[in-house]
Amino acid sequence: MFALDVAAHTGPWRLRHPAEKALLSLGLLACAVALPPWPGAVLSGGAAAALLLGPARVSPAVVLRAARVPLLFVATSAVPLLVTMPAPARLAVDPAGPALAAQTAGRSVAALTCLLLFSATTPLSDVLPRLHRLGIPPAVTEVAALTYRMLFLLVDSVRAVREAQAARLGFRTWRTAYASLAGQAGAVFVRAFSRARRLEEGLALRGYTGSLTVQVEPRRMSPPFVAATVGLLVAIVAATTVAGSRW
Repeated sequence: MFALDVAAHTGPWRLRHPAEKALLSLGLLACAVALPPWPGAVLSGGAAAALLLGPARVSPAVVLRAARVPLLFVATSAVPLLVTMPAPARLAVDPAGPALAAQTAGRSVAALTCLLLFSATTPLSDVLPRLHRLGIPPAVTEVAALTYRMLFLLVDSVRAVREAQAARLGFRTWRTAYASLAGQAGAVFVRAFSRARRLEEGLALRGYTGSLTVQVEPRRMSPPFVAATVGLLVAIVAATTVAGSRW
């Protein structure tokens, strides 16, 4: 399993209702996107990070490992905001670029932290079965669940093929490494196609009619948690409004 999935299945918020965590995470995300970057996005991202590392007890190493690729994308996307092109084939530093890049990067990092708060505390297996009550078609949730399951199988296949190639000195030189990567892609594709076909045959033999019925564990909403979430969101909006009126 991925580190985020392990954290979601073993964390102290595992037994909380997914709607509670969705209200908290998506509410903070809405504040980070809708409110001004200062101090709205900063407060939203800071609250999400504090909850993620505090009450949710997610390891900082897990958070950094999950956020490193999105953070790299944010950093590379902010660089073009620093320059401008006033004439053809001429680049110049934009005087308003640093402020715009900082605002964009800050809002993006805050939104990413809010999403990590939900994904690191809520297993996907708790979310998908409950989406039917919101009117989501069963076909959509079942395709998402099967794709999620196949993702782990593909990762296992890539790891097994890579270990076999490394045992045969497949990465000894650049030439053998390129050949091994090409063979790895072909082997993983064949394995994925074979597993998908076997999965389709298994569902057909079990009388699949277009819907996979699963048992959903009943869970109750926690009024104190919901009240605290609403209070936190109201406090962030109020603090941002007061700060904006002073500026």
